[in-house]
Amino acid sequence: MNGLLLLAIAAIILVLAYLLYGRYLVRTWGIDENAKTPAVEKEDGVDYVPSNKWGVFTHQFSSIAGAGPVTGPVMALVWGWLPAVLWILIGGVFFGAVQDFGALYASVKSQGKSIGGIIEEYIGKTGRRLFFLFCWLFTILVIAAFADMVEGTFNGFSATDGSTVHSNGAAASISMLYIFVAIAFGLFLKRYKISESLKFIVSIALIILMLVVGIAFPIYLDKTTWGYIIFIYIFFASITPMWLLKQPRDYLTSFLFIGMIIAAVIGVFVYNPTISTPAFTAFETTSGYMVPTLFVTIACGAVSGFHSLVSSETSSKQISNEKDMLQVGYGSMLLESLLAILVIVVVGSLSSLVSDGTLNTTLATLATADGATPFTKFAIGVTGLISKLGFPQEYGICIMTMFVSALALSTLDAVARIGRLSFQELFQEEDEQKSSFNNILKNKYFATIITLVFGYLLSLGGYSNVWAIFGATNQLLAAMVLISLSVFLKVTGRNGKMLYIPMIIMLIMTISSLSLSVYSILSTWISTGTIDLLTSGLQLIIAILVMALGILVAYLDLKKLLQSKVS
Repeated sequence: MNGLLLLAIAAIILVLAYLLYGRYLVRTWGIDENAKTPAVEKEDGVDYVPSNKWGVFTHQFSSIAGAGPVTGPVMALVWGWLPAVLWILIGGVFFGAVQDFGALYASVKSQGKSIGGIIEEYIGKTGRRLFFLFCWLFTILVIAAFADMVEGTFNGFSATDGSTVHSNGAAASISMLYIFVAIAFGLFLKRYKISESLKFIVSIALIILMLVVGIAFPIYLDKTTWGYIIFIYIFFASITPMWLLKQPRDYLTSFLFIGMIIAAVIGVFVYNPTISTPAFTAFETTSGYMVPTLFVTIACGAVSGFHSLVSSETSSKQISNEKDMLQVGYGSMLLESLLAILVIVVVGSLSSLVSDGTLNTTLATLATADGATPFTKFAIGVTGLISKLGFPQEYGICIMTMFVSALALSTLDAVARIGRLSFQELFQEEDEQKSSFNNILKNKYFATIITLVFGYLLSLGGYSNVWAIFGATNQLLAAMVLISLSVFLKVTGRNGKMLYIPMIIMLIMTISSLSLSVYSILSTWISTGTIDLLTSGLQLIIAILVMALGILVAYLDLKKLLQSKVS
């Protein structure tokens, strides 16, 4: 299959979806451009911060994109590129983008309440508590999977001979610079009001400077050390005001996302690659059965429950006008779907780059090495494609590795904050008689630490062992959110029938996948007679818990949906 043709077809489908189906949802549900949004009414400079639509869009896209649209599609190529592409396009348009926009819409229309708060209002307090416990367990899985991938990407030493890996060291150096520059940029923007054009110019200049300095002065640390550093970073990222770190970092990172996408697209145009990966391999592979496993392997890019948390926990508190919600909610998801297709084109063509000698010996070895991460494969693929323009591969791999690492770090700092908020809301009480122990549990520092401790322990098992459970939990969250949104829409007199088929499909696929994961862990335990409590044991406990919680919340939601009358 010609990669350029596939990318063009996907882009046309996604643009038409935005113009037709996205606007259909706006007309069906209705928006009020003159209404005061929660960001305006509750502005506090920390969580409620009214922003222009491009500012919120960059936050939403940076937070939801993360490493998901790179990791999931690459892993799904084991079944062939065609099933992956079909799920991304169908899921992105009718499942994912609808969920992201719906969660943002419901939150803005409900005084900025999170999905858990909306569940409490329309389903009850029990549903809210179960949902937040589920969300908290889910954030632990996200932290574990993406932290391990970033640690591996930043590892400055080769696993084979212990030699230094310049691309990893440079990516790590640039990423660390990004954190401190983002803080300085946030302080500057807080003190001085500058035009958007000047803000753009300054951002580009800062990015170029960081790339030059990072490549010239790489940081060589091992994976374990980077693990400590990353968890320290996401601790502070989850408790600092949005304007100080998260917003400026998302704004700067958005240029990396755009740059990465542009570089990959230009590479595809110049090289005009042929996807060498088979269109379809087999229904059953070493990764499991295509159904249901494909539907949980590709989450970001098709549909991801995590996106609803970003939409309702953070983005809804920054929307300054309801008319911006379509671009922020529906549009950012479709852009992520396009990125997922681009990843399939690039990585699906990787063997061609190796066989025709486009990649130098070092990159060809890295690309074909056992254990090469999806990050590595995508970074090498884009580097090979753009090298046709004469761009040195030794610099290209440093920049591209940093780009994909930035995706994961953006997810980590977003999910750490969401994990903290979910834990706090789990113990939120309305009555005035609050125990001192309850106050400790709601403390943002304690909530953050307990979340990160469990995330760190689970990360020790490696992202590949966590991904199946993470993916299924993520998609089960999407199913619960879709059902909850259906209740919200019905109770508030809006048409939510377009959510019924997606929520049923996701519920069936996720429960099936989680059941298979539990069966696999138990089978291994029985056959070997041993289990690692900090990795497999913790995975087993979380898998059983999230499955039980998901079924309970879905039951409460469906019961309310069937009983509800249109107001």
